[in-house]
Amino acid sequence: MTRKIRLGAFLPGGGQHIAAWRHPDQPADGATSFEFHKRLAQTAERGLFDAYFLADNLAVGFGGAREGGNARVAGFEPVTLFSALAPFTTHLGFIATSSTTYEEPYTTARKFASLDLISGGRAGWNVVTTTGDLTAQNFNRDTQLPHAARYRRAAEHVEVVKKLWDSFEDDAFIRNKGSGVFYDPQKLHESDHRGEHFQVRGPLNISRSPQGYPVIVQAGQSEDGRGLAAATAEVIFTAHQHLETAQEFYRDIKARARGLGRNRDHVLVMPGVSPFVGRTEAEAREKYDRLTSLIVEEDGIGLLNGLTGGTLDLRGYDVDGPLPPAPPTEGMKSRQALIRRIADENNFTIRQLYQWVASARGHYTIVGTAEKIADTLQEWFENEAADGFNILPPWLPTALDDFVDLVIPELQRRGLFRTAYEGRTLRENLGLPFPVNRWTAARSAVQAAE
Repeated sequence: MTRKIRLGAFLPGGGQHIAAWRHPDQPADGATSFEFHKRLAQTAERGLFDAYFLADNLAVGFGGAREGGNARVAGFEPVTLFSALAPFTTHLGFIATSSTTYEEPYTTARKFASLDLISGGRAGWNVVTTTGDLTAQNFNRDTQLPHAARYRRAAEHVEVVKKLWDSFEDDAFIRNKGSGVFYDPQKLHESDHRGEHFQVRGPLNISRSPQGYPVIVQAGQSEDGRGLAAATAEVIFTAHQHLETAQEFYRDIKARARGLGRNRDHVLVMPGVSPFVGRTEAEAREKYDRLTSLIVEEDGIGLLNGLTGGTLDLRGYDVDGPLPPAPPTEGMKSRQALIRRIADENNFTIRQLYQWVASARGHYTIVGTAEKIADTLQEWFENEAADGFNILPPWLPTALDDFVDLVIPELQRRGLFRTAYEGRTLRENLGLPFPVNRWTAARSAVQAAE
């Protein structure tokens, strides 16, 4: 099959941009409106997106919501939302975020296997380690775990979840009403996991899902994050401002995956892109300027307080002066470094910096026509920087409609994007293999040796 661009749609109901909720087109209550999320899901499917993605926080807001406040202050739990949305779509995948730091593997395995069954094989798990002391204080801790400790726990967490997903072999359920045999007990297996962080006996009390495993997604860019992604992820979300840094990340991840015995083509790298699309450059710029003008200063400062690690309170600084130094924290180390790099490379003031990252928090913002945006996506896709992209429409629904109605047809005209879904499961549409159950594989190996 000819290689095609893969597309995720990152669609928080309150919009991506911190001022999105103030835009006349954006429902002010979109973050907690099921009907609005349903509309977004159906638009993404009309655009033939691979998946609807949602990040998640386990504390109020992101980046100082109590200082400014925006639609990120409250929203739906993603797996719950996606379970409700699945019946209203037929092909669109659903990638939900769940924390390896504050959830137990059994709970994670069970809820994602359930989502995969409910959706007919369209679930994905975005593996996050979760940062921030405010979150830790919601889960019996005063401070967050150290960065390295979070990633060690995450690696073991994923290992246990995959063991649990293999509890029942694919053909374990017979359900023969005549004989009274419901399942084959020889094809049900305990995990018996004992490790540094978890003791899990198993088995999981839900059948193996239609995809074998829901698609595993990860977004770490630090050294620990890259190691976890190369070892476990099938889709990797990443943030870059330049083709060159995206290429370095892409090549490094592919090399690490190959070094671990994995097929590099089964590890898809998808940088984030926030597009302001216009039929002309002037129209696109007007859309960008209009949304930028709606930023509440306190909200922009609160966003930077979070992105720079939470130890630097910018409220006491001149917003038209430079970003002051901030020591790295145990939070999102790679994102802290990226925000600092954006400020330094562009010689941004605090105000200019929060205006620039307000839409995508470090992901690449493109302002221009559909042709210009397609040019950029094509350049990255064809030059070892991306297998696809995670699209972050700045406000909703208009910016998503713009991408679907203007950019998608341009990508299709160039032969870069599908004109119909290839399959019914998320794995099929992403071109990822079905993971063979470990117990079935072991039995087959024994039989082959006999």
